[in-house]
Amino acid sequence: MKAAVFHKPGDISVDNVPDPQILDPRDIILKVTSTAICGSDLHILSGAVPQKEDLIMGHEFMGVVEEVGSAITNLKRGDRVVVPFPISCGKCFFCTHSASPACENSNFKHYGPNGDLLDQKGAGLFGYTDLYGGYSGGQAEYVRVPYADVSPRVVPDNLTDEQVLFLTDIFPTGWSAIDWAQMKGGEVVAVFGSGPVGLMAQKAAWINGASRVIAIDPLNYRLDKARLVNNVDTLNPNEVDVVEAIRQMTGGRGADVCVDAVGFEPERNFADKVKAAINFEKGSMKVLDMCFEAVRRMGTVSIVGVYGSPYDNFPMHRIFDKGITIKQGQAPVLNYIDHLIQLVTDEKVVLDDIITHKLALKDAAEGYKIFDEKTDECVKVVLKP
Repeated sequence: MKAAVFHKPGDISVDNVPDPQILDPRDIILKVTSTAICGSDLHILSGAVPQKEDLIMGHEFMGVVEEVGSAITNLKRGDRVVVPFPISCGKCFFCTHSASPACENSNFKHYGPNGDLLDQKGAGLFGYTDLYGGYSGGQAEYVRVPYADVSPRVVPDNLTDEQVLFLTDIFPTGWSAIDWAQMKGGEVVAVFGSGPVGLMAQKAAWINGASRVIAIDPLNYRLDKARLVNNVDTLNPNEVDVVEAIRQMTGGRGADVCVDAVGFEPERNFADKVKAAINFEKGSMKVLDMCFEAVRRMGTVSIVGVYGSPYDNFPMHRIFDKGITIKQGQAPVLNYIDHLIQLVTDEKVVLDDIITHKLALKDAAEGYKIFDEKTDECVKVVLKP
């Protein structure tokens, strides 16, 4: 089969690779009909998240069940399903306590309680390095899905792939950021980053009762997209002091909720890069710093952008003095996916309006290039095997 394969930083190509096979009675083989490139994939492409061996990329995918293992009774050949990106065994302590991203069994090589840089990680993830299980991803014609009696969800026939594809990751991730804030209605929500996850967090904020949603991004074309699809206020940090602007928009208090949908690889200047080098840091936490400043006292900061290293000068003094609640981590997709499928089915939310590029799988390398370099006003790339 053909698949998008990571070889080394900066090198992803579409190669012929062996077809996946059933390895466990709880496996299925899925014929992929749609898959997408995620911002998290770019961390592997850049080398910021290390991967030594060749790896089939992709954790946002859906398709039609081609083959089922002998233990699978909830799915059959021909079922059309979306697959959440964390791999959950469904039986361990964490999976039975609504914490599937901490599954104890799906990342058998590098799982552990400590959360170290290069070991003792959480659950396995599709197409996301050996540190997270080394599973082949779904940017391919076929993919093996383990523990398939737990996570895959059959989707309604009347919905297109594009309408439901983002239930695999970015919509549940954006939803998590808002759900963690335990909104009561009427809150001002500031979302830092108007890439795919940020756009989804904006949608989730409105659905959960926000009175005002503010999108922050240094790229005006992404802010244009946010205004078009989500009807939000926008701020460009290259044009205004974002923290002061948010305070002016909230009576001097700051936003009730700030969402970091950027993570450790924001747009950086030379001084930012020098500081990171001196402190042996990967990337920067400048966006998170802005969240801590822009959120009101006793507010909530939700972190769904990826962070991969410790950081010097962490502003614990500000967090403590302001009484900030912080929630972060991989999205517990299984906690939300059934509800979110219903929202799409009931036309309460539109997800496919963020797609800017649809390419054939064979053009995956070009898709990575335009997404990474942010050319051609690229927001989200969908690949068709």
